[in-house]
Amino acid sequence: MTLELAVCAVAALALVLLGLTGPAYRIGLLSVAQALTLLQWIAYVAAAALAAGLLVGFLAYRRGARMRMVVAAAAVLGGVAATVIPLETIRRHQSAPPIHDLTTDLENPPTFEAIPPLRGDRSNSLERSRAMSDEQRRSYPDLAPMTLPLPPDRAFARALTRAQEAEWTLVTADRGSGRIEATDTTRWFGFTDDIVVRLTPWGSGTRVDVRVSARQGESDGGRNARRIRRYLGALQAR
Repeated sequence: MTLELAVCAVAALALVLLGLTGPAYRIGLLSVAQALTLLQWIAYVAAAALAAGLLVGFLAYRRGARMRMVVAAAAVLGGVAATVIPLETIRRHQSAPPIHDLTTDLENPPTFEAIPPLRGDRSNSLERSRAMSDEQRRSYPDLAPMTLPLPPDRAFARALTRAQEAEWTLVTADRGSGRIEATDTTRWFGFTDDIVVRLTPWGSGTRVDVRVSARQGESDGGRNARRIRRYLGALQAR
């Protein structure tokens, strides 16, 4: 069973390295580029373990060696996980446009007031360029304001509830100005994104605008477009 155990050990090593990549970035041992490169190599190693696991599993099956088949199956499962997760992470990052700041109002984006003092010196600028807005129009044409058929007080209460349900870390919630500011941090890499929700009286309803800015990285990997869509979708749900 030596070969099966070796293959299983390689798959387990790939999984361990995969789990450590995010924390290594969070404590400053890796840059974003280095983390993505490491993920690529982890995927290569895991794919090799996957292929080897399939081979030794097939041989064990031919011989009727059940324990070897179990060990080989464990290597295959570990290899699949340690291959798919890194490749999907890399795919999302590489396929996303080079934008770190998204807003539903390109002409008059909501501004951050309470959050700037919390941002570190190495954070991205909160100044939006024309080029960034043009890229957003091309890449995310669906991001637009939402009008809720509710008066401002009720719309604010719903917006605040949805932010809490999304498990954002609230920084301020000013009902008078119709402003909610919060942060959200990804679980694995610990990327922190700053969020502002602006509510404005709009006819008989309330207009909702959202802006999300990633503190690090030229691109947010598309996660903030997904976050805005989820939040606006949750606001529509009763």
